[in-house]
Parts: sequence; C-alpha cells; structure tokens
Amino acid sequence: MPVSPEAPASDDEAPPGQGLAIAAESLYLVNLLLLPGLAFLALLWLYFRHRDDAPALACGHMRQTLSASLWAGALLVIVNLLIVALGGYDAAWTWVIVILYFTTAHTTLVVLGTLGLARALAGQPYRYPLVGKLLP
Repeated sequence: MPVSPEAPASDDEAPPGQGLAIAAESLYLVNLLLLPGLAFLALLWLYFRHRDDAPALACGHMRQTLSASLWAGALLVIVNLLIVALGGYDAAWTWVIVILYFTTAHTTLVVLGTLGLARALAGQPYRYPLVGKLLP
C-alpha cells in the first residue's frame, strides 16, 4: 500500500488578535441589543486591559467598537434632549422621535456592528464609516 503524502500546511490558523477582535465586536452588539451599560463597561475593561499589548487586528476592532459605542451613547443623549425640548415624554412627538431614532440611527449602528463582527470572524480589519474615528 503506498504511503499517502503529507497534508499541506493548513491555513486554518487564526491571525493574531482575532479572539480579542471577536470579543470586542460581540460586546459592542451586546451593548446595543441586550445589556446596555454592562456590556459597555466590559468593552471598556477589554480595551484598557489590552490596548498596549494587543495585535494590530485586535487594537483596530477594539478602537472601532469603543468609538462607535461612544457615538451611540451620544446619539441617545441627543435624542432624549430633543424629546424634552419638544414637549417632554408625554408629548405626541415623543413616539415619532423614538421610532425615527430606532429605525435609522440604532439600526444603522447594529448593522455596522454585524459587519464588524463578520470581518473579525474572518480575521480582517474593519473601519466603521462615520462613527469609527473618534479615538486615536
């Protein structure tokens, strides 16, 4: 029986920092969809714990997700100020503003996070359009 040739070296090895990139993107989505605030604190902890020693892929994803999270928080504050300025939470405009916010801004941030997670799972860098350039 002939000896089978050795299998070629596999390209299945994860790029350095892929696990941290996936964790950052996942925490960003959890912050937007499931546990706001708590997941943001976990993302902050991840960023400050690994920002100096993380590979470039992880640093990029951590910076992007933290920047986008800060933008998401700022947008939420702006929406609340707009609601208060237009008559408070009992006014008729309240639901119009809330529905517009969730169908435009919040949904866009979730889609960007999903794209970022897909790129992290593929081991590729990703830059969030518009909201990704807050941190140096």
